[in-house]
Amino acid sequence: MMKDWNSYRASLVERVGDFARQSPDVMRGMVTLDNAAVKTGHLEPKIHELISLAVAVTTRCDGCIAVHTKKAAEAGASLEEVSEALGVAIAMNAGAALTYSARVIETYQQLPE
Repeated sequence: MMKDWNSYRASLVERVGDFARQSPDVMRGMVTLDNAAVKTGHLEPKIHELISLAVAVTTRCDGCIAVHTKKAAEAGASLEEVSEALGVAIAMNAGAALTYSARVIETYQQLPE
């Protein structure tokens, strides 16, 4: 196992909460930015999360992988759909994306049933 993604995600959310208490304006800006990306409603939440995973892989963001893998699954994304989105990331980012895609697969497999 590369990483315990569920524990990592829980710890990350805690630390982000700590940061939010120190810098509430930055967090408000982040939430505003996040909400603005989905405001038009042209794409389903699942599609947003699949795009987020592809970007998370290409930017090598473990926190993004941990959070958006869970959100993609909650939005109804299957492992096959996640894998297809990762295939696009791999095509765009070759070897680095392949390595981080393995992290997403492991994260998805560790989600509670």
